[in-house]
Amino acid sequence: MSPTRVLVLNSGSSSVKYQLLDMRDSSRLAVGLVERIGEGTSRLKHTPLTTGVSRELTSPVADHAAALKTVAEELAKDGLGLDSPELAAIGHRVVHGGRFFTEPTVIDDDVLAEIERLIPVAPLHNPANLTGIRTAMALRPDLPQVAVFDTAFHTTMPESAARYAIDVKTADEHRVRRYGFHGTSHAYVSRATAKLLGRAPKDVNLIVLHLGNGASASAVRGGRCVDTSMGLTPLEGLVMGTRSGDMDPAVIFHLMRVGGMSTDEVDTLLNTKSGLIGLCGDNDMREIRRRVDEGDEQAALAFDIYIHRLKKYIGAYYAVLGRVDAVAFTAGVGENAAPVRAAAIAGLEELGLVVDSERNAVRSDEPRIVSPEDARVAVAVVPTDEELEIAQQTYALVGTAHHLT
Repeated sequence: MSPTRVLVLNSGSSSVKYQLLDMRDSSRLAVGLVERIGEGTSRLKHTPLTTGVSRELTSPVADHAAALKTVAEELAKDGLGLDSPELAAIGHRVVHGGRFFTEPTVIDDDVLAEIERLIPVAPLHNPANLTGIRTAMALRPDLPQVAVFDTAFHTTMPESAARYAIDVKTADEHRVRRYGFHGTSHAYVSRATAKLLGRAPKDVNLIVLHLGNGASASAVRGGRCVDTSMGLTPLEGLVMGTRSGDMDPAVIFHLMRVGGMSTDEVDTLLNTKSGLIGLCGDNDMREIRRRVDEGDEQAALAFDIYIHRLKKYIGAYYAVLGRVDAVAFTAGVGENAAPVRAAAIAGLEELGLVVDSERNAVRSDEPRIVSPEDARVAVAVVPTDEELEIAQQTYALVGTAHHLT
């Protein structure tokens, strides 16, 4: 029998998230997280789904190599070790694939070199992704390792959406264009939404709203992305937890010339001290809504700015698509914050968008429609599953797609 397990690794700058899945039925066998890698006290939380009982370890983990070795040891305790003949491949989340990588790719030296060449446009993410890949390859050099790129789903954007209106030669020389991110989530949710509607992906037009601490929107026509809100980096687009989203680029020059800020200081401001946390001091939507309900004007303004930007993108992507069959909310905020969904759709009745307040208030882990039965455009809540998407793409690529269910 062919091996059916896939280990999904998401290596961050100081963390490794992982899931082990059995692709015969897409079930999870184990999930875990190693965080604070390289710091004084690291933490591993490992949960084998056979028992559901988590184990936690608190001890120094020097680097990603040590982290993955610890993960392998914990998996082995449950009979799920990396040396198992049932392990078919390891799938890696890679944030930036540029224009070259349009689909999942088996990793070799050339692939590693290209991911490395993309570091200037993903300085926070690609180095960590590379470290995780190289460590996993050292642990299992005989096993197929697959890169699944956050940007790949968005490579179908037409040039009219992907190009910035700057000098073409300069843009091409420095790889300046709109790439988009959260692609595995947008791909998964767009297919899951079509299924929820009882239609094939090729037959539906969707607006997908991935709303977490990072947030992005996409316009999906017939299963293909035609526009997305993030650009060269994940900074562009919607108001996010700590990122500004869209902004006049001249603000940067103003802060440097008039405010005396350095390039690094402006970078830090826009990526980590802006968005919701910059507007009201909180980037947790639950806390912001609590403050709004208590009459906090600063929190209310932050919420209104967040919703205003979101509503603008819904309208813009409606215009891009021409016909919209559904708007799908996903990720932590999109799936759980009913007030965000209600506020974002409010006032769009002329576009056929309405939220049913009772349906919208229901909490569930299942995909669901929260618009009225007779609504012209469905409003859906579709939990994302990026790990499953990575596992499915990885498993299909290594030649065992016939086992997928």
